[in-house]
Amino acid sequence: MARVALEDFGDKEVVRIYIAGALGEAKRVEAILTQNGIHYAVEVEPYVRFSMFSAPEQAGASFYVISGQADFCRRVLREAGLRAGIIEEPLS
Repeated sequence: MARVALEDFGDKEVVRIYIAGALGEAKRVEAILTQNGIHYAVEVEPYVRFSMFSAPEQAGASFYVISGQADFCRRVLREAGLRAGIIEEPLS
């Protein structure tokens, strides 16, 4: 399993599970998802990174997976120590 284009998911429901603000972080996410046999898509998207002094908008790598795999993917990313960029499902 590996990286695919977002369009390759077709009509399947996909969700964003992670946004990486640095290249090294994105490469770690890619490696973990690949090692766990997950098809994923990556899109560069703007996001706001808050700090004590400012909230500049930056570009980040957003990771998308099929919605049925999202909980598993979040869990393996947490177990690998990648917590800050995890995007939880919105509460209904």
